[in-house]
Amino acid sequence: MITNQVLLFLMMLSILWPSTALPFLSRNIGNLFGMTESDGRILQRSKRGWMWNQFFLLEEYTGNDHQYVGKLHSNMDKGDGTVRYILTGDGAGTLFLIDEKSGDIHATKRLDREEKAMYTLNAKVLDRNTNAELEPDTEFNIKIHDINDNEPKFAKEIYFASVPEMSEVGTSVVTVTASDADDQTYGNSAKLVYSILQGQPYFSVDSENGTIKTALPGMDREVKENYQVVIQAKDMAGQMGGLSGTTTVSITLSDVNDSPPRFANHSFRVTAVESTEIGGAIGRIKADDPDIGRNAEMEYSIVGGHDIFNIITDQTTQEGVIIIKKELDYETKKDFEFRVEVRNTYLDARFIHGLQFKDYATVKVSVEDVDEPPIFTRNPYVIEVHEDTAAGSFVGVVLARDPDADNKPVKYSIDRHTDLERLFNIDSVNGTITTLKALDREMSKWHNISVVATEINNPRQTTRVPVFIKVLDVNDNAPEFAMSYDTFVCENVKAGQLIQTISAVDTDEPLVGHKFVFTVSATNPNFTIVDREDNTANIMTRRGGFNRREMSMYFLPVVISDNDYPIQSSTSTLIVRVCACDSRGNMQSCSPEVLPFSDGLTTGALVAILLCVIILLMIVVLFAALRRQRKKEPLIISKEDVRDNVVSYNDEGGGEEDTQAFDIGTLRNPEVMDANKLRRDIIPEMLFPFRRTSPIKDNTDVRDFINGRLQENDSDPTAPPYDSLATYAYEGSGSLAESLSSLESAATEGDHDYDYLSNWGPQFKKLAEMYIGKSPERET
Repeated sequence: MITNQVLLFLMMLSILWPSTALPFLSRNIGNLFGMTESDGRILQRSKRGWMWNQFFLLEEYTGNDHQYVGKLHSNMDKGDGTVRYILTGDGAGTLFLIDEKSGDIHATKRLDREEKAMYTLNAKVLDRNTNAELEPDTEFNIKIHDINDNEPKFAKEIYFASVPEMSEVGTSVVTVTASDADDQTYGNSAKLVYSILQGQPYFSVDSENGTIKTALPGMDREVKENYQVVIQAKDMAGQMGGLSGTTTVSITLSDVNDSPPRFANHSFRVTAVESTEIGGAIGRIKADDPDIGRNAEMEYSIVGGHDIFNIITDQTTQEGVIIIKKELDYETKKDFEFRVEVRNTYLDARFIHGLQFKDYATVKVSVEDVDEPPIFTRNPYVIEVHEDTAAGSFVGVVLARDPDADNKPVKYSIDRHTDLERLFNIDSVNGTITTLKALDREMSKWHNISVVATEINNPRQTTRVPVFIKVLDVNDNAPEFAMSYDTFVCENVKAGQLIQTISAVDTDEPLVGHKFVFTVSATNPNFTIVDREDNTANIMTRRGGFNRREMSMYFLPVVISDNDYPIQSSTSTLIVRVCACDSRGNMQSCSPEVLPFSDGLTTGALVAILLCVIILLMIVVLFAALRRQRKKEPLIISKEDVRDNVVSYNDEGGGEEDTQAFDIGTLRNPEVMDANKLRRDIIPEMLFPFRRTSPIKDNTDVRDFINGRLQENDSDPTAPPYDSLATYAYEGSGSLAESLSSLESAATEGDHDYDYLSNWGPQFKKLAEMYIGKSPERET
């Protein structure tokens, strides 16, 4: 800090003439230099009474007293104390004080140029006694001189930058600049010089602009990736005593593709199961590439290609995935060997010279045997059969084999879910498909069934194949009218007039298309038919003069024949009504008019009379039946009559655990029935129920029934090729309780004794309570 203050005195020019000072304006230039006006008068130059230059003041004053700035002095000041100096403007009265008598200016505080570099003030000279202005206001500046009190500063404490690895020496990395708050126009306080404190010998910095450059060739990212560089900025042009600031630059070497992929192991062994599906992966191989990102992306391929295997690249792990292109067969070939090539996807032209950016490895694949399901010779099967084929006829053959080396036997079956109507059967040994029922193409043109081939020794190994059976058409349907026709003929019609055009349809589908022939009886006196040769025909009148009173409706039989083999024909009846029409042939009325003097009844009247007669007969028959029913005596004359009554108990069984409710052993051999077994769903009321011996000594009827059903099931060709349970219900030839009916009994009502029902056990408890409780003796 410079402590010696230089006093700057303002040299005031005296006013030679007592004229008022003129402002420095363009119109006053002539007055200043005594120029002649246009009227010829000579003008004299007027001088300013006082003038001074700028005041200069050093910043950061450290003295104890006020800092002296400068002195104002007017030539009007005679030193007698009558002149008064006044200061206005920036900081007047606070930062800057003036001695009113002497004009000395002092700064009251330390000033900082970085806060404000220049202050503008106004000076006035007044008469102390009258306050009259002795000099006009004049503006002057106080400029703050800079000192080196600010160190250089970087915008960031740490910078991040990157440069490609293997860059040449002098490659620009990043430019870092610092700023200095000192005055750049005054001295060297703000003149900066850059230098590197840390990061050599890898990087250097330009001393003038702060640009960081590479200084060492062949920097490899795979060896070292990150560098910390410290840059210093020093003012005073780097001289001793200058202030400095530092920053850190983190430099990362970005990757370039300078390293080829390499297999760590040039031989790989993979095991594959022969049941692997097409497209399934059987193994992975991997090459190493020290590069990263895009430069480390690799592509695998099989040298020369392969029929069974392929290799693709997993973009996430950069592994080569070996997949199956074709099904493996252990019995055909067990071992495979091929070469795999790996190379970079993206290459850098700067580094491909002298390096081979690919590598090779050998892959050996071993196939493991598994128990495979049967294989059909075709998939699917398409079989054609005519619809007139009788039941039991041959349809086709499917063939499957065990692909394993031991070639286990195979049995065939039809999935009955695909043949709900049971139209087909298959031989479980040779796979021959036959019909169980006659086929009708008009009902279904295609039958899609599934045939299952199962290994006999391993039923879990099954294969299904769809069999599409096409039913071929046979001309077994006659043509018929395409629709129901509403045909009428006018009473005033003439002979040879068209009254209807008919067409036909046939559910059969001949290969050459339909060709129908329409004919009517040649002896028909009323109508004739004209075949139009396009599967349609015109109905024409043979005569005129139809009368609806005589005949209101005609029935015209039309014979329709097709041209397929064998020829099919049918007779369809066309109903022609006789109607009244206007002169243009438009129908007006078709109802026959009933005249009071007609010779006979009309058809409608006859039909009505016939219906009435039928209804009367039905009423008479119903009335007679009701009367006969009333004359019959009721089956139950009294409450004690128990002949053939059906009683509902509404008892619920014991469920799946109720093994005592019914014993199938009784059906097989009634003589070995255990009398001590009690039902678990009810509380027994007798500890030792009464045992009634069976009157049947031999159950031959039950045995014959079961043997017959068993023989039928064994010989059934539609039975499934596995064990199944067939359940039958057989009532038997008699009941242990014998008949309870009194229809065949000749005894009277009073002769019945039902006490024996109480000895039949808890099964007949309710029945006993019903009949014993109603006995006349007990009621009395």
